[in-house]
Amino acid sequence: MDNQNNQAYEKALNRLNEIERLPNKIDNKNDIKDILENNGISRRDFMKWAAAMTATLALPSSFIPLTARAAELAGRLPVVWLHMAECTGCSESLLRSDAPSIDSLIFDYISLEYHETVMAASGWQAEQNAHNAMKKYKGDYILMVEGGIPSGQSEFYLTIGAHGQTGAQNAREAAEGAKVIFAIGTCSSFGGVQAANPNPTNAMPLSKVTKKPVINVPGCPPSEKNIVGSVLHFILFGTRPSLDAYNRPTWAYGHRIHDLCERRGHFDAGEFVQSFGDEGAENGYCLYKVGCKGPYTFNNCSRLGFNQHTSWPIRAGHGCIGCSEPNFWDTMSPFEEPLANKLYATSFNGIGADKTADTVGVVLLSATAIGIAAHAAISAVTKNKE
Repeated sequence: MDNQNNQAYEKALNRLNEIERLPNKIDNKNDIKDILENNGISRRDFMKWAAAMTATLALPSSFIPLTARAAELAGRLPVVWLHMAECTGCSESLLRSDAPSIDSLIFDYISLEYHETVMAASGWQAEQNAHNAMKKYKGDYILMVEGGIPSGQSEFYLTIGAHGQTGAQNAREAAEGAKVIFAIGTCSSFGGVQAANPNPTNAMPLSKVTKKPVINVPGCPPSEKNIVGSVLHFILFGTRPSLDAYNRPTWAYGHRIHDLCERRGHFDAGEFVQSFGDEGAENGYCLYKVGCKGPYTFNNCSRLGFNQHTSWPIRAGHGCIGCSEPNFWDTMSPFEEPLANKLYATSFNGIGADKTADTVGVVLLSATAIGIAAHAAISAVTKNKE
């Protein structure tokens, strides 16, 4: 183990030793070992899951025992999961995790103090659970928020519970006592479809509702590995992971979809699907010409897939729609057309109607290394000038 990894290992070990001293303050009735045994999950299966999660977090194999230990201690750190304006797809992604679904066991049976979709309580009892958890574990709980949040004079569009509190009020109150805050999904991270033009509810991302730091885990929905991995990283090290310019963990969002795409070889060979259902589509050619936004989208879908690694959109035959990028609904659509056909600002702020053909070409080449995109953009600008 090199010196840098050794320092990280020692930091994680000290962090887990610190968490082990928390039971006097935070007591859970269920022990994860009992939960595993009762659900027929062997220690060997659990360690296989720990190994997979360690690899997902881009940590060396020496961290596997610590990752397993972090999962075993996760029940001692309470989680409050709030729903705002959303479709519950992020929760559904989490619940459809790999077998053995140890991550679902962690959230469903041990540490999850409040989650209105999967909890047994409802009505005033559910509300009371949330307030009790935030009061009892103030300063120690993990807050996870799913969905965009109507704000300002439009807050009333999301009114929750018997007390008539708005979603924004609930989010601010929960954020105030949280130890760490995660925005789960693109709606909570960037506003999502709720914030798309014309945004009648004035929906905002969680980061604009609270002044506290927020870790964004975008995607529509994000991979369950990205959700659980982000939490385990915090448990292991006690700090936020390395983040990119949009506060996304770089271990999950450090590469473009295009970089690791299974169809990348066809792109490099100039083999493209020209229209859905054509011979190129049958042969699994690159989907760029039918709108794939993989070259502009940072996520690890192409490495992890969804539904127990069964598939993901590009494997299923439809291009990436860029759902983990800010304002994707406005900037990436129409989803079946190449982005280079449209000359307006993207998240790179590099393409604009006021740019010259040379500028467009340079920006596209430097941002995505795609000659065909540059060619299409230059052609469009030249045609407009004529």
